[in-house]
Amino acid sequence: MDLSLYLPRLGDGLVLSLQLTAISVVLGYALGLVFALGVSSTNKLVRFPTLVVVEIGRGIPALVVLYIVYYGFPAIGILFENVLAAAIGLTFTAAAYSSEMIRAGLQSVPKGQLEAAAALGLHGRTAFGRVIFPQGIRSAIPGLMGLAIQSFQGTSLAYSISVNELMSQSYQVSTITFDYLAVYAITGLMYVAIAVPATWLSMGVEKRLARGYA
Repeated sequence: MDLSLYLPRLGDGLVLSLQLTAISVVLGYALGLVFALGVSSTNKLVRFPTLVVVEIGRGIPALVVLYIVYYGFPAIGILFENVLAAAIGLTFTAAAYSSEMIRAGLQSVPKGQLEAAAALGLHGRTAFGRVIFPQGIRSAIPGLMGLAIQSFQGTSLAYSISVNELMSQSYQVSTITFDYLAVYAITGLMYVAIAVPATWLSMGVEKRLARGYA
């Protein structure tokens, strides 16, 4: 059977995987910043609950998170369509992991920078937004880029809740053609075609940042 007839289906699955990646990375990193600030807070009522949420997100496998959102939440009257459930689950996982990277980046900024900002008349949010955050997020960029690649690969887990992403489309095509080796080999190459260039880009950015620090 001519597999080229089914390449558009695999392409559609790849597009959905990339869309899920974009959603989970953009929203997950934004939420990760909120978590990072919460964990770094001096207010115990903010710090401890946020820390618990982050550790839960880091401790529970992404697949289990997807099951909780899609299969578990209906038990308490909260229902999500499968693509939305996948986006929510993957976003939460990305937020939990990115929060630690962002927090480490922010804490890597020397305290002298904050003191210098205060000496220039910058205080509070202004000092954070103009001095601490730009330097801290710069340190976190390589790790965040690596996490984005893992998030793309992790979209294959959405297959388990019937989302027609790349892995799901591959399974459907293979059951039609019975050519499992060729279909999954093509699928693997499609993942590689995205992940490898992204890895090279991440390495290039990391080297540029290292030269900048030097």
